[in-house]
This record gives sequence, C-alpha cells and structure tokens, in this order.
Amino acid sequence: MTFVDAARRGESRPELDQTEVMAKSATENFTVASRFLPRDVRRHFLAIYGYARFVDDVGDRVGGDRDRQLDWVEAEIDRGLAGTSSHPVFSAVGATARELGIDRSPFADLLAANRQDQVVDRYETYAALERYCSLSANPVGRVVLAVLGRSDELACELSDRICTGLQLVEHWQDVGEDYRAGRVYLPLEDLRRFSVEEPELGGTLAGRELRRLVSFETGRARDLILSGLPLVRLLSGAGRVAVAGFAGGGLAQVDAIGRARFDVLARPVKATRSAMLSRSLAVLAGRAGR
Repeated sequence: MTFVDAARRGESRPELDQTEVMAKSATENFTVASRFLPRDVRRHFLAIYGYARFVDDVGDRVGGDRDRQLDWVEAEIDRGLAGTSSHPVFSAVGATARELGIDRSPFADLLAANRQDQVVDRYETYAALERYCSLSANPVGRVVLAVLGRSDELACELSDRICTGLQLVEHWQDVGEDYRAGRVYLPLEDLRRFSVEEPELGGTLAGRELRRLVSFETGRARDLILSGLPLVRLLSGAGRVAVAGFAGGGLAQVDAIGRARFDVLARPVKATRSAMLSRSLAVLAGRAGR
C-alpha cells in the first residue's frame, strides 16, 4: 500500500513538518527558505515547497496507480484551498493561498505537469520542453512572486525565464538518472543534431558528442537565467536576496557542469554551497557575468 492510498483511506498519512521539508530542500540547487527570511515569508515558502515536493513524489516515486493518486492530490488541494483539508501539506499551502489571494491555477499546473510525466517520456523539440517547464517550474516562481507581493506582467515574465532555466539545469545534471528512470529530457531534435544515440545517456562516461550537446543545452539554461535577472532589481529586501539566491544557485550549477567538462555521467555534478553563495552575492551586486 502506498502512502497516498493509506492517506486516502484514513489509515495513516504522511507527516511533513518544517524540519523534513528543509532536509529535502538541502538537495536543491538553492536554499528554499533561508533563515534570513521573515517568519511569514519563510512559512509561505516552506508551504509552497512542501506542495511541489509532495506532488513530484507522487508523480515520480510512489507505486501503484499514479493517475488515481494524482486524482486524490487534486481533490486534496481543492480541500486545502477551501480550508477543509486536515493533511499537513495541503492545509499549509491552502492557508498560504487564502492568505495571499492566490488562485487555483498554479497548483493545477503543477499537477498537470505530473500527469504529463505519466504519459510523456520524450520531447521532440526544445519548444515542447519549454512548454512542459511552463507547467512544472514556472508556476512555483509565480507563487513565490505572490508571496513577495509582485504579480505584474513584467515580474512574471522574468520569473518564468529564471524558473525555466533552473528546471533545465536540473534536467542536464540528471541526464543519466533520468535515462535510467525511462525519461529523456534532452530534445530528440538535438540528439540528432549532435549525433548522440539514446543508449549513450546510460553510460558511465560522456563521449565528445554528448558533452558538446550538454554544453549547448547548459548554455541555453544559463542564458535564460541571466535574461531573467532584471527581476532582482524589481524586488527589495529579503525578497530580492531570496530571488538572487535562487538564480545564483542555478548559475553555480551551470558552472559546476562546465568544470566537469560537461560529463554529467561520470559522477554526480553538484555545486558547492560556497560556490552558490558566491554566485548569489554576484547576482545581488549586479555582477553575474556569464
């Protein structure tokens, strides 16, 4: 029996407190809810992360009928938004949504991305992959903006660029892991362009062609993040620092992939905390460079 089945039947339910969420957030390319944030902002960030992480875990990790489980998640987020959920994840994010006046759409988009994961495991074009990121990544950024008191068109557009770039960086550092899980996020048109065969993604060393492809795709992600950095100047206070941290973490991961000579198969490629801090401070100072 999966934990979602158990929760649905009322026999047990997963407990997700701030300690657990922060422990998981340590594996991300950025710190989800740094200690410097005001208490309410931190609480909202943790609630958002908890929901996004929970939905991803249902869509990627649990056994059984995932479509049915995602149906349960959809019903539970509706209860959370209405203030009637007793599940800690949905109760917390529902409280955030009601307090800040966030509508259902970003939460529904994250669900739609996970439903898509159940039926789509390859993307023919880069444009199709970007559309997927508009469901799987960009909604998180828009909810974060709502926490920070910004929902204007320019801020949302810049946030979308950063979020799509961050999502792509995660895909490129996890090429081998995703392939072994049956998924390929590298656009098939680009595999052909760089003469890379799919089985190469499951190897222990990346060949020259694959490294060239990863370099190309990583450059795309870097350019997206950089193009969204004017968002930092639109914000102030802790929000400005937080967004600089998100973007800086992604850029540090881009640097780490480059230092590995774009071989993302030989060993896990992960930016150090000091590198993320350095990049984040550079973003904050307007000296992100390339």
